[in-house]
Amino acid sequence: QVQLVESGGGLVQAGDSLRLSCAASGRTFRIYHMAWFRQAPGKEREFAASISRSDITNYADSVKGRFTISRNNAKNTVYLQMNSLKPEDTAVYYCAADAGVRMSTTPDRYDLWGQGTQVTVSS
Repeated sequence: QVQLVESGGGLVQAGDSLRLSCAASGRTFRIYHMAWFRQAPGKEREFAASISRSDITNYADSVKGRFTISRNNAKNTVYLQMNSLKPEDTAVYYCAADAGVRMSTTPDRYDLWGQGTQVTVSS
């Protein structure tokens, strides 16, 4: 079974950039659709970005044009490049994997989750 470990979070100022990484164990990484979700205090977990097993990407409107998701199957890693960060991007960011047929923006569709990494953007 694939296990996911996120890294790269931190405290930055508005306008700065961060790159999150999610390293997956196991040999079947390439079959999974991968996604990043985020959860701010007191709010529900929300979709940020996803990338299919065939490299099709999808973004939430709130991050479109600022965030870029990518994957490197040789390294079993998915990335989230976050530029022009805003205070409202502050959240715990979670990596997730789904082996289903179609890529989804719904958390319930994802089978595997990492432990999360904190991103804090100060104004």
